[in-house]
Amino acid sequence: MPAHDHHHHDHCHSGAHAQAALPGYRRVLWIALLVNAAMFAVEVASGLKSGSVALLADAIDFFGDTANYALTLTVLGMGPLWRGRAALLKAATMLIFGTLVLGKALWSAHLGAPPEPVVMGVVGTLALAANLGVAALLYAFREGDANMRGVWLCTRNDALGNIAVMLAALGVFGTGTAWPDLAVAVAMSALAISAGWTVMRQARRELAHHAR
Repeated sequence: MPAHDHHHHDHCHSGAHAQAALPGYRRVLWIALLVNAAMFAVEVASGLKSGSVALLADAIDFFGDTANYALTLTVLGMGPLWRGRAALLKAATMLIFGTLVLGKALWSAHLGAPPEPVVMGVVGTLALAANLGVAALLYAFREGDANMRGVWLCTRNDALGNIAVMLAALGVFGTGTAWPDLAVAVAMSALAISAGWTVMRQARRELAHHAR
């Protein structure tokens, strides 16, 4: 999952307000938001229960997407200043999440107990299905602006994250150690942190531009 692709992830839906006039688009955004919010909750709960840090890291992706859809719906009629502020808030939250998961990965490495691979595999598969379902819903709007086309990059990156969790589950099952889970978690946390920084820099530039 290349870093430059991943930071596109966070501009995916932020400018989709241009598409809001399309019939059914708002409804699809609401469905996508609810699916992503539900999967965020499922991955956090099962990550904590199974001891899988990779699931917690993957949950950040679902959080980022939920926030993107929510921002798109909320700031549809608002000016660029509010959109910039909202993006800044989301970037800060992603940075905090990424840092917490990274810390948890280091702590788990210290403890050394392997996570529960079956839970990881099942939830990873469910997450992949959720992402593919959202992609199918958004398919009708793929000809929209750059933001809508960006959804494809997002969905692809998210799906890669889900597959990485499933591979980590196999690795944990095969080796009986926590290392495959931790390796995936650290990589995903690092991507989330770099994405958060990218969005924060851009949001600050936009805010400075509009403040002039």
